[in-house]
Amino acid sequence: MSKNIVLVGFMGTGKSEVGILLAEKLKRRFIDTDKIIEEKEKDRIARIFQVKGEEYFREVEEQIIEEVSKYENCVIATGGGALIREKNYLNLKRNGVLICLTASPEEIYKRTLPKKDRPLLMRSKNVIETIKELLEIRKPYYSKADYTIDTTNKKIEAVVEEIIKIIEKNGEN
Repeated sequence: MSKNIVLVGFMGTGKSEVGILLAEKLKRRFIDTDKIIEEKEKDRIARIFQVKGEEYFREVEEQIIEEVSKYENCVIATGGGALIREKNYLNLKRNGVLICLTASPEEIYKRTLPKKDRPLLMRSKNVIETIKELLEIRKPYYSKADYTIDTTNKKIEAVVEEIIKIIEKNGEN
């Protein structure tokens, strides 16, 4: 049985891009929980937040995470707020190694700026301040990850190689 590699962390830290390449290199299936939610709900996450609210979104996210955490040998990218719910953490941890991707608030701003589909930032007047506040609130949740990698100023390939080294060195595969 191979554990899942679960990428957690704030929006804009590279979970999806890193996850796709990591899965390819390790010949594993890639799962993006946000994409599954959008397919299930037949709507974009920003719109789900807008129309049905964050609480509804978190309920759907919890169901999806409970399901995908049962898989084996996958690379799973979670939404930025997934670990807020303890149940999600416990489900993902049961059969997974959690790697938190981080980046500086300025880097996150730069990466998320072109995208208008970030519901927690769309309402903000001062996006950098909002990012800093959310990072501070989520710090205790992200700190539960087994490993943390700062992706600021790093190429996707470098982050993938770093994860592979961690996995191999610690026998987490």
